[in-house]
Amino acid sequence: MAYDVVVIGTGPGGYVCAIKAAQLGLKTAVVEKRATHGGTCLNVGCIPSKALLHASETYAHVAHGLDSLGIEVAKPNLNLEKMMGHKDAVVKANVDGVGFLFKKNKIDAFQGTGRVLAAGKVSVTNDKGEVQEIEAKNIVIATGSDVAGIPGVAVQIDEKVIVSSTGAIALDKVPAHLIVVGGGVIGLELGSVWGRLGAKVTVVEYLDSILGGMDAEISKQFQRMMAKQGMDFKLGAKVTGVEKSGAGAKVTFEPVKGGDATVLDADVVLIATGRKPYTSGLGLEEAGVKLDNRGRVEIGAHYETSVPGIYAIGDVVRGPMLAHKAEDEGVALAEILAGQHGHVNYDVIPGVVYTQPEVASVGKTEEELKAAGVAYKVGKFPFTANGRARAMQVTDGLVKILADQATDRVLGVHIIGFGAGEMIHEAAVLMEFGGSSEDLARTCHAHPTMSEAVKEAALATFYKPIHL
Repeated sequence: MAYDVVVIGTGPGGYVCAIKAAQLGLKTAVVEKRATHGGTCLNVGCIPSKALLHASETYAHVAHGLDSLGIEVAKPNLNLEKMMGHKDAVVKANVDGVGFLFKKNKIDAFQGTGRVLAAGKVSVTNDKGEVQEIEAKNIVIATGSDVAGIPGVAVQIDEKVIVSSTGAIALDKVPAHLIVVGGGVIGLELGSVWGRLGAKVTVVEYLDSILGGMDAEISKQFQRMMAKQGMDFKLGAKVTGVEKSGAGAKVTFEPVKGGDATVLDADVVLIATGRKPYTSGLGLEEAGVKLDNRGRVEIGAHYETSVPGIYAIGDVVRGPMLAHKAEDEGVALAEILAGQHGHVNYDVIPGVVYTQPEVASVGKTEEELKAAGVAYKVGKFPFTANGRARAMQVTDGLVKILADQATDRVLGVHIIGFGAGEMIHEAAVLMEFGGSSEDLARTCHAHPTMSEAVKEAALATFYKPIHL
């Protein structure tokens, strides 16, 4: 059977691309090697981790955060098996939902490993070894990413003692000591889950700061907050070895700038040093599809590869490895394939760290603006001066706005605090339409809300805040 579009991979980029293509009248099929749709994100990434983050936050709040509100309760008991059951139920609801949407939009789903044979031809090999060929005018590579590992260090991930994020969301007991290798989003989110449930958490990070390219001021404040919660940081540390030892494991690291090595024992070690594009075994190079020096598929402005009729989106191409970035690319590509003018504004893609407090950002950091020689102004407002935050006892954090010195156009917004992941979107909408800090400051915000801190930061950017 011939299709207009065949999408290989049904993670956020792939399934959204397929649904949009079908909505636009293109005969569409998908190929997925997992038994369920949704890719890493829905099965073992974004969705299950958020279920555990919420559950562990609730546990910690009941254990430590109710007495001051006049609510007296006994110390809560942790039923980890039931908590994992909640996580699994959330995953099932989401992956089943994608399957339902495929049926609703008359998308044919093929279960098996996809391989590009040539432009217009894809093979699917199921778990019985049976091979089926599919013809399509357009092929979309949306196979996502895989665990990157530690550069130059051989690590045997067994998902029991030495784990990736996949194993870290499925532990059967709370480790006494969890070592997280990598101070990025994944490591800090999952580290905070197990820290709240009782584990000692040590983060070993190669750089001198956590969260990589985040605004430095926000990163420093966030690290202080995580340290206050009990997380221990070893920064500027190069991991040289991770190996099993007895019932646990040992992690060896040394200062990046030189010095003696340190060895730490752990019950569980989480390898969270990033992800790499999943392009192996797809027949891409044999088909003539060019990859860059980081293993990503090279694409043009409209997601086209070096082979006409073959396209790529999401984690396998350049740009941030974010589910919502992949989704927007999926929509844009489907529109392009349908003869429309799909487009993604890469300057306005929010990023969120779903710890407690949350960290959210969109646009440029101060460091990026300085490096580019852009004249800018800064407005800040702390949640300590926000009435709703005081009422809810969530006063840690601030809103920071960066705007062009001459035009007042907002160039970046950074929020650390309770609900930051939701509040960031009014900044994203403003920036999508080229708005100024004055535009935001003069927009009426309901009182009392956490979002008033965004308005006050905007007031501080273009003139002066009222409540500070």
